Amino acid sequence: MLVNTESLISITEANQNFSKVARLVDKNGSAVILKNNVPRYIVMEFPAAEEIQNASDADIASISKKLIEKNLEAYKELAK
Repeated sequence: MLVNTESLISITEANQNFSKVARLVDKNGSAVILKNNVPRYIVMEFPAAEEIQNASDADIASISKKLIEKNLEAYKELAK
């Protein structure tokens, strides 16, 4: 995952100044909170999180097609 370095904030600073986290989300689309200098948490707008969770029908169809192609012999055997 690519992370915009402008959206990084330490957990200490996020704890002391959450409004700064909110401003980062407004500006960059997300904020990445670092714990021990390692990305640990991501804060994003709620609609963006919902969008990520809901797979599109096209995505599901594509994945299904790949699984069927990959396991075609097993499906044929099960169909007997």
